[in-house]
Amino acid sequence: MSADLTTNWLGLKLPHPIMPGASPLVDDLDTVHALQSAGASAIVMHSLFEEQIVREFEDTEWTMDAHSETYLEARSYFPKRDLFPFGPEGYVDHVRRLRKELNIPLIASLNGATRGGWLDFGRALQDAGANALELNVYDLAADGTETSESIEDRVVQMVESLRRVVKIPFAVKLSPYYTSLVNFARQLEQAGANGLVIFNRFYQPDIDVEALEVSPSLRLSDSGELPLRLRWLAILFPVVKIPIAVSGGVHDSVDAVKSVMCGASGVQVVSALLKHGPKKLAEIVKGFKSWLDEKEYKSVQQMRGSMSLLRCPDPKAVERANYAHLLQTWRHQAR
Repeated sequence: MSADLTTNWLGLKLPHPIMPGASPLVDDLDTVHALQSAGASAIVMHSLFEEQIVREFEDTEWTMDAHSETYLEARSYFPKRDLFPFGPEGYVDHVRRLRKELNIPLIASLNGATRGGWLDFGRALQDAGANALELNVYDLAADGTETSESIEDRVVQMVESLRRVVKIPFAVKLSPYYTSLVNFARQLEQAGANGLVIFNRFYQPDIDVEALEVSPSLRLSDSGELPLRLRWLAILFPVVKIPIAVSGGVHDSVDAVKSVMCGASGVQVVSALLKHGPKKLAEIVKGFKSWLDEKEYKSVQQMRGSMSLLRCPDPKAVERANYAHLLQTWRHQAR
């Protein structure tokens, strides 16, 4: 008997955990149909940015209530309108279009760093037919006068603001760079988040030493990025009640299995699809199902969290013990 692959992500019952994560692939209807045909359990849209929304409606009564003295100047560094496939209204129209074309859940995405009126746009995405949202919090903490507590408080307030304007579920997509991620995750849960996505990938500029310029570059992920996600999945799974999805480093069915074992309810794939196309998704889904059947798992639910720290009273002690063991083992091998 085949394993039951169903999972619950953001209140959505999905046939399995594997879905394409946020990427430009959703801009093309043919590609979206191909992803659905390949077995995608849901479609996650790329982000609509806070700066796009504010720029579009800067002549209205919408205002920003954080960084008000510096934000207008900083906005001039944001890419020009024509670099984005959709403005705010175009994004909403695309949500409507995809909702009519798809028979699987559609998850729209908002990307921002400040609390303010731009979050009200979540209602427009809800009304256009999005089944759920991702709130992608991408913020480089480069202000030396701002404390870690104030940064976290701002994100909590963003979650509270979005919760007030939308009825559909939403997840918060985070970076790993928080002082106490477990405590922060609990705060987000209490503020109204329905799920967490770990982790977004920060843009890492390079330097052109000949031209003496910052060189924009985008490096696609590989499976080597997954262990960071696995560690925090294993730690967070026992301490928050909301589901967690993994994003970054999933390139094959074994990566997906590891993610679920550590506690993931959703498994997002991006770089592998950008490299190989929708057929890669079908390959991962097939391999994932085969693995569970071969190992005689009855369900994804049975497997989820089996490698988490659910039964570990002191994960910090385990982490330090493994750290010491690895260093000592390497030293002996080097002799």
